[in-house]
Amino acid sequence: MQGSTESTHPAHADLDLYGPQQLVDAFVDDQLNAVQAVRAASADIARAVQAAVPRLADGGRLVYVGAGTSGRLGLQDAVELWPTFSWPPERAVALLAGGMQAVTLAVEGAEDDRAQGGRDLEAIQPTAQDVVLAIAASGRTPYVLGAIAAARAAGALTVGIANNPGSAVAGEAEIGITLATGPEVISGSTRLKAGTSQKIALNTFSSAVMVGLHKVYGNLMVDLRATNAKLRQRSVNLTVRATGASEDAARQMLEQCGWSVKRAIVALQRGIDADAAAALLERHAGSIRRALAG
Repeated sequence: MQGSTESTHPAHADLDLYGPQQLVDAFVDDQLNAVQAVRAASADIARAVQAAVPRLADGGRLVYVGAGTSGRLGLQDAVELWPTFSWPPERAVALLAGGMQAVTLAVEGAEDDRAQGGRDLEAIQPTAQDVVLAIAASGRTPYVLGAIAAARAAGALTVGIANNPGSAVAGEAEIGITLATGPEVISGSTRLKAGTSQKIALNTFSSAVMVGLHKVYGNLMVDLRATNAKLRQRSVNLTVRATGASEDAARQMLEQCGWSVKRAIVALQRGIDADAAAALLERHAGSIRRALAG
């Protein structure tokens, strides 16, 4: 769907006259366009994944930059990487226009400050190994553009994600991703399908990157943090699925491995102890497949 996110949706000029069922149907049906927009941009997302993995494998950070809804979606993606993939929190940095107070309260004018975007990015001391995800539905947010400029000057990989074709955010980043969602059911409310498309794109990008960094074995989430009873049971289930061991054997090995599913799988499959499994994984950059073959 082409057109500006600020345009008036041609199909819903009488939205305020809709009954509850018609309103719900209008909002839900329009969200389907978010998936289509991300699908249309899949080649650019794949390019970003391919470029990001080696930098992150070399010690780089994921840095999310945005304002308003886009900034909050970036923060959400960042904070979920630790419990899901054991990605260190210090290597998933979220910069929001207006600072962390902007998570819950709008900070007026913050997104218009291009210089502050540059200063905030420079303050985290970017390197050439970092990957900066610059997110803006409009594609012209000054704060985000300032961060892109500072990131490029430091040699970091910049990925611009926007919802309007021909945007500055996509054009000024090294890799541009345009999620062309078009007009919203409520004109200009980009927390709707534009925000949904950003959520899908970020989730897809970070998940694909983590697979590339050996955080997944088969399609099993083997690098999770077992921080509560539910996740410990999930760790047992994952280990059983990957090895065919009994639940008791899986649990015992997980306890010996500090609840590392990766170590438990390698230890059980190779018939070695927890320390040897850890050393083997370290030698093979965390790849279970390589550890089992090597």
